[in-house]
Amino acid sequence: MDFNKLIPDTVSKHDNVYDVLKERGFIEQSTDEEKVRELLKNEKVKFYIGFDPTADCLHVGHFMQVIIMMYMQKFGHTPVVLIGGGTGMVGDPSGRSDMRQMMTVETIEHNCNEFKKLFDQFLDFDEEWKYEGNEGVYVPGHQNKVPAAGKAIAVNNARWLRPLNYIEFMREVGSKFNINTMLRAECFKQRMDREGGLTMLELNYMLMQSYDFMVMARDFDVKIEFGGNDQWSNIIGGVDLTKKMAGKDVYGMTFSLLTNSEGKKMGKTAKGALWLKAEKTSPFEFFQYWRNVADADVNKCLRMLTFLPMDEVNRLSSLEGAEINKAKEILAYEVTKLVHGEVEAKKALDGARAAFGGQMDTTNIPREKMDPSKFEGEGMGLINLLKELKLVPNTSEGFRLVEQGGLLLQKEKVTDKKLQVKLDMFDENNELLIQKGKKKFVIVELTK
Repeated sequence: MDFNKLIPDTVSKHDNVYDVLKERGFIEQSTDEEKVRELLKNEKVKFYIGFDPTADCLHVGHFMQVIIMMYMQKFGHTPVVLIGGGTGMVGDPSGRSDMRQMMTVETIEHNCNEFKKLFDQFLDFDEEWKYEGNEGVYVPGHQNKVPAAGKAIAVNNARWLRPLNYIEFMREVGSKFNINTMLRAECFKQRMDREGGLTMLELNYMLMQSYDFMVMARDFDVKIEFGGNDQWSNIIGGVDLTKKMAGKDVYGMTFSLLTNSEGKKMGKTAKGALWLKAEKTSPFEFFQYWRNVADADVNKCLRMLTFLPMDEVNRLSSLEGAEINKAKEILAYEVTKLVHGEVEAKKALDGARAAFGGQMDTTNIPREKMDPSKFEGEGMGLINLLKELKLVPNTSEGFRLVEQGGLLLQKEKVTDKKLQVKLDMFDENNELLIQKGKKKFVIVELTK
């Protein structure tokens, strides 16, 4: 893959990536804005973003961070993808009201490997580079070579966190953290106010993330940590610890979270997260999510999730009335192309146009396989089917959908909310087309 073509040279008139990120509306906070800007202007630096492997796939919440790394690589800096095989064993309490589920080492390692495969789609890595480990808190580690110019590198913090001696770690690292200061951090305050409170395990997360920054700054000269706005306290902890333990000045910068005009996180669907892998979220579903964003969110999504020049972003997002749908279609196409490739994006675009234009090419509509026995005899209750397909969250929402005329089976409007779905409703291909509203389609396909 030619990674240079993923971001066109026309994406911005600026030659400092700091100004590009600022122009696109990414940057929220910096530990020292002027120094960070000068550093990115005058040097080619190593910077890192951490990703804890809480699942076996990246989702849209991660995608903005990936795009930021792509911009940085485009402008000659070295992305360090830190995969949290160590921190993932504890779980980040930031932005959480509950404690994360504990995972086995085997699951964590599997997830780490799956993450790396996805990063390979977006970043150009120096696969020969590796971190050769250290001997605990006191003995620095080292890299096997300097990363090739313009290439990204990937490292797993399990390599330095899992072998740690706890007493050594607490003497050397824990002694440099003030509990009163830590408990003022928003990530801890939220957890303390909820049922179950804050565990000692979670309290250690800030120490571990801070130690990550120090290790990488000390051992292979990482100078900046990036993260979502919810990572601010953890990043400051790393900046302070690196100064105390390694005597180095490092910096941190946080970015906006991907939220809609109502302040809610984007990327959540009725089926859960919007994943970046086709097996978990089909290209058609992925396309449809962006095609259906609110008018007020078009500008933000075009700015942050596509590489269209800002003049074009502003032109498209200023369209009004029915014309704004053209901007949404371009948004959906561009984001789907980036994640799933041009061929799948074109299929999703054609499928959406056919479905909404009344031509009904069903090739790219999401499918759910179900056993024919569910529809034998008296059949399956319509609302139960909708709930199983996650088209509605509960019975009352299902009733409301039917009452408002928003549900079609085989292109026919449903008026009976107690309808039983039976085998004779399926077509000659053993398929049942369900349409929710104007934009949501799913085909139930009977297994043989």
